Amino acid sequence: MSGTAISAKVTSQHLERKAVVYVRQSTDKQVQKNTESRRLQEGLVERARELGFRQVELVESDLGCSAGVGAARREGFDRLIASVAVGEVGIILSREVSRLVRTDKDWCRLMEVCQLFGTLIADEEQIYDLALTDDQLILGIKGTMSVVELKILHMRMVAGMEAKARRGELVRMLAPGYVYDGDGKIVKDPDRRVAEAMELVFRKFREIGSVRQTLLWFRSSGVELPVNKSVGGKMRIVWRAPTLCFVRSVLGNAFYAGAYLWGRRPQEKAVVDGRLVKRTARQHRAEECRVCIRDHHEPYIEWDRFQEVQRMIEENNTQRGSDEVSGAVREGQGLLAGLLRCGRCGRKLHVRYWGKKGTSARYACVGDFSEGGNYCLSFGGAIVDRRFGEELLKVLSPLGMEASLAAAERLEQEGEQRREAMRRQREQTEYAARKAFEQYDEVDARNRLVASELERRWNEKLEEVQRLKAALSEEEQKRRVVSEEEREEILALGEQVAAVWQSPRAPASLRKRIIRTVIEEVIVDLDAEDKTLTFTIRWKGGSHTRFEMLKPAGAAAQRTSVDDVEIIRRMAARYGDDMIARVLNMLGRKTGKGNRWTMLRVATARKRAGIAGQNRTKEDPATLTVVAAAREYGVSTSTIKRLAASGVLSKEQAAPWAPWEIGRADMESEAVQRIIQKLKQTGKLNLEGDGLGAQKTLFPPAQGDSNGR
Repeated sequence: MSGTAISAKVTSQHLERKAVVYVRQSTDKQVQKNTESRRLQEGLVERARELGFRQVELVESDLGCSAGVGAARREGFDRLIASVAVGEVGIILSREVSRLVRTDKDWCRLMEVCQLFGTLIADEEQIYDLALTDDQLILGIKGTMSVVELKILHMRMVAGMEAKARRGELVRMLAPGYVYDGDGKIVKDPDRRVAEAMELVFRKFREIGSVRQTLLWFRSSGVELPVNKSVGGKMRIVWRAPTLCFVRSVLGNAFYAGAYLWGRRPQEKAVVDGRLVKRTARQHRAEECRVCIRDHHEPYIEWDRFQEVQRMIEENNTQRGSDEVSGAVREGQGLLAGLLRCGRCGRKLHVRYWGKKGTSARYACVGDFSEGGNYCLSFGGAIVDRRFGEELLKVLSPLGMEASLAAAERLEQEGEQRREAMRRQREQTEYAARKAFEQYDEVDARNRLVASELERRWNEKLEEVQRLKAALSEEEQKRRVVSEEEREEILALGEQVAAVWQSPRAPASLRKRIIRTVIEEVIVDLDAEDKTLTFTIRWKGGSHTRFEMLKPAGAAAQRTSVDDVEIIRRMAARYGDDMIARVLNMLGRKTGKGNRWTMLRVATARKRAGIAGQNRTKEDPATLTVVAAAREYGVSTSTIKRLAASGVLSKEQAAPWAPWEIGRADMESEAVQRIIQKLKQTGKLNLEGDGLGAQKTLFPPAQGDSNGR
């Protein structure tokens, strides 16, 4: 196109507005490597000035951003569209249309806005006025070619990668523990420290059964693991304390099982907030990947054991909300947590802890409770766990001797893995120290600027070697050698599996691991009529056994009886919790859980029933007990009891075996006082009234007495 035709398209109205030069490259790598492309795009600024534009804006905020389908939002492009829509832009310059757009949606939006507000579009060759049909047609063809071009390039690249992947040759970065040999094949790292460290990760997980607990073992033992790190632009192995993410990635990487996978986490397109975006899909199983080559290279773990590790990790993951997982072994007292399944609705039973210390387990199936229904079933865990332990011991007792032998062997090897890792670390550090010395030895001693630095590095390595030797020596001293007496004691325990299982020193987590080792699942059902629980045990290997037991009494059955509450209510106004507990025990009463009454238990029952009271008995001056009345009026307790039995003295009693309550006013009555006075004078208790003179005296009258005494 001639310069006259170009000038005719650029009018004074366009020159009054600004020119925008749009610069874009698709990836950060292109920005860093393809500097010439960026320079050519920025050169359009001079062309805009040659066309007569005084105000030229350079938009570079989209450098490193893709314009393809599902790519992230381009801030520079959105700002450009907004400027055109307010009539600020006279011309948009881009070296080629593909820099502006790569999707039909963006292209149509740009052309519509530019046509509406009279904005020109220019590339390396021409200037296009969208008000002209020919220019609009040419731009439409170029835009369509830009979109198709991206799709073709993407298809070619994916096809090439897949072809290489099907040969097992597309490996972007080898996992720690693998290297290429001289023939370009993937082999285990010849560094024994690296290889043994990666094997140790899988060995400890299968022993512990939890990703986090495996991480904690490495952390507490001070054992480092090899990781890939970019050093000077090259990937190298460095030793670091492991993280949870690294341990999980190693355990889930099928590459360590000798398998080559490609397409395990493909990209997918989804609509989010009205926009089409790209995101990484969930990780597929090995069998679901587009390429899966078994026995591709030497493994660190066999394929069957790797599959077992994946099942263990899935069973420990309760965050996904799956009803099939059992969860990791924890310290709670509920031995069957994660193993019980409801025989009515098929749901997993949950365990809840309650009680004063929060350690009493209770199993429950929620049923359709969340939807306004009811729980399927629930029962206490302590009695069920004990009964279940009895069934388990029937199976495990014959294997006790084998377990004892394994325990003795493991006790002797305790800490050996940690010591072996420390030995490898010491050997590697000694090698680094020798290498540092060789560098120091080769330098000219007169060049102190270099020699002093190399000497410092050598000394640091020597200090690290000494530290590792001291730590290893300390670990060697901790080595436990099982004596013959200890071995015989361990073997004797194998014959007493029940005693070991029931020992308070056996942690709940250990019992849970034993249970999960031999049991797949337990299905439980409840007969509502006779309150019987039926347990069906699915053992590892496919065997099934059943047993029944009465449902443990619930909280309602363990409440304080109505009669006991009534006794507590009658006595609480006058007596303390200590006296109430004594009376209840004398009556042979028990708590709801079948325990003897104590002051604390009486106080708890009283508070639950809303009865006011006190810990100790209050003194009431107007009321006396038998002992207090006898002491105060100088008579025996039997006299007080006989007075009360004859009806002369009134008394009250809150409950059988409760103290008698005698009113002081009753003791001060004329009838009672007259009897007491006669008793003191004659030594006889006359409960008939005043006819005491007709009775013969116990002692004859003395001679010479004027009254005949």
